[in-house]
Amino acid sequence: MQAEPLLQVSDVVKEFISFIALFLGAGPIGFRYFALRGRSTDTDRAFYDDAARRAAAIGLVGVVIGLVMAWSELPDLAARRHVSAGALLTSDPATMMQFGFLTLALIGYALAALRGALGWPIAAVGVIAGALRLVFLGQWSRLVNPVHSLAAGLWIGTLFVLVVAGLSSLFAHEPRGRRGPIAADMVNNFSPLALSMGGVVVTFGLITAWRHLHVLSNLWSTPYGYALIVKLLLAATVFSLGAWNWRRQRPTLGSEDASISIRRSSIAELTVATLVLIATAIVVSLPSPKA
Repeated sequence: MQAEPLLQVSDVVKEFISFIALFLGAGPIGFRYFALRGRSTDTDRAFYDDAARRAAAIGLVGVVIGLVMAWSELPDLAARRHVSAGALLTSDPATMMQFGFLTLALIGYALAALRGALGWPIAAVGVIAGALRLVFLGQWSRLVNPVHSLAAGLWIGTLFVLVVAGLSSLFAHEPRGRRGPIAADMVNNFSPLALSMGGVVVTFGLITAWRHLHVLSNLWSTPYGYALIVKLLLAATVFSLGAWNWRRQRPTLGSEDASISIRRSSIAELTVATLVLIATAIVVSLPSPKA
């Protein structure tokens, strides 16, 4: 009898897509309420509106992906609970909240894309409350992973939206002399969020790793540990690139050349962060070591 493979590629793909959905859904919230904070003067109104609209479109894509993934997983979840998918969707509080908050975020981002005033706060509630929905069920011990993932989404997801929506819109709408100062404002406004969320990612990531490893020796003696080491090395690279941007690139901002430079270094950071997500998808798809 052939042994069941240790790792299913389909599981890795599903986890990776779920991470992408979360990051695309959370990033626009961080971008709107941090990077774009205070950018509402008449001189840059066109940039502000276009950047916010692009960010809302990214969030909309993320939420739609999240809804599709949740819907595709519903039959398997119902089978494990020995109920029908319809019964699970209408009677299980966690499932009802998951779809309810995703729908709320969908409505919010759709309104924000249409420049509706209430769109952004509705989307923020849907994304953040949806990610932390176990709070409403009193399941505090199961919040480690959701907090870790949400913090990573608000950090790297916001950086992605800053590059794709913010800087792209900036170069499309603002004259050369205005680009440098506005880019500096966005990056400086984003930095406190990146630093704080980075700390949360490290703290809750270590808690998660220890919960699954049980003993330190499992780090270098099990497939789970090997994959975790790769993830940690990639994550350290992301932190190093982020530190470079913060310590060396951010103080030079103010000119268009500096904004182009930090855009390039941010793309490098996002590239390695994508590899971290792939490694994370592999880690969570592997069986945890035995205690």
